[in-house]
Amino acid sequence: MRSNMLAMILAGGRGSRLKELTSNVAKPAVHFGGKYRIIDFPLSNCANSNVDVVGVLTQYESVLLNSYCAQDQRWGLDTKNGGVFILPPREKDSGFGLYRGTADAITQNIDFVDHYDPEYVLILSGDHIYKMNYAKMLEEHKKHNADLTIAVMEVPMKEASRFGIMVTDETDRITKFEEKPAHPSSNLASMGIYIFNWKLLKDMLVKDAKNEESSHDFGKDIIPTLLAKGKRIYAWRFAGYWKDVGTVDSLWEANMDLLDPNSTLDLSDPSWKIYTQDIATTPQFIGETASVEHSFINQGCIIDGDVEGSVLFNDVRIEEDAKVVDSVLFPGSKIGKGAVVTRAIIGEGCEVAPNRKVGSKKGDITLLTKGEDHE
Repeated sequence: MRSNMLAMILAGGRGSRLKELTSNVAKPAVHFGGKYRIIDFPLSNCANSNVDVVGVLTQYESVLLNSYCAQDQRWGLDTKNGGVFILPPREKDSGFGLYRGTADAITQNIDFVDHYDPEYVLILSGDHIYKMNYAKMLEEHKKHNADLTIAVMEVPMKEASRFGIMVTDETDRITKFEEKPAHPSSNLASMGIYIFNWKLLKDMLVKDAKNEESSHDFGKDIIPTLLAKGKRIYAWRFAGYWKDVGTVDSLWEANMDLLDPNSTLDLSDPSWKIYTQDIATTPQFIGETASVEHSFINQGCIIDGDVEGSVLFNDVRIEEDAKVVDSVLFPGSKIGKGAVVTRAIIGEGCEVAPNRKVGSKKGDITLLTKGEDHE
């Protein structure tokens, strides 16, 4: 069984910076954009790029994510020789029971990759919002006869220390790589998207697994080792929208970007569809005295108050005299009569009591989740 390029999505992170949003749900399964989950983006990119074999490597709070990804027909990935495959940690006999690092996650699934015998392996993160044609990245990989190609983009210099940073020559061959350096040499940042030649990567993983001093991580171990060996590593520059939604503030910002007419994040483009779960619900209802401005309102919402600059998922209820401004309301949330919600994320099934004020026009984004005291 032969596939030219197989994708492996790393979807096992704790997502602790998203606070209560990931207390019972894996970060890639968190809601986004009124009707999506974060994992929809890499899976849809794979479908649109004709990558039809996708392994999703899950770990923490993975029950919902596993069942969600198992329905691979929604992305058109339920082909005869392909599909979406859920790959939890398996090395329990060794005393680990967890993926020890990003590279170890692939190591534990070498047999899965070998079953499809791909020439190339695409490594992705499951918690980024972006649209990317991986086929174009593969074309550049082949053009350079590369051993490894890393998708990169320029970031503000003040943020560079948060990323893997690289220096390239005039052909975009990488000459230096630093994982989250305190004093970055450039602002060319890794997006955590890699295309490896599988035979080379497999050999590296097997050797890395035996190294007790390794952290078994792509950025800290595999890439620096390949660079030291003089392997052909190239940067592929990406100019589109990309956002790591690993914090409450960044998740809110990405949702607000959907409402910005100047944003490059366009989810309505029929040529690059972002597929998601089709939820059966009732049509939305907007009362005669309600006001909705510059917002995304999903089906099933009942609005009797005012909504401005906000993203509402399905089955949200806004009661009379309530006001929601610059906020994100997850499915089934309810804003009581006379309540005011400003610059906040309201979690799934969460109810804000009548006349309560949540959030403010300045400062960090406020997060409320089900089970908190909202009186």
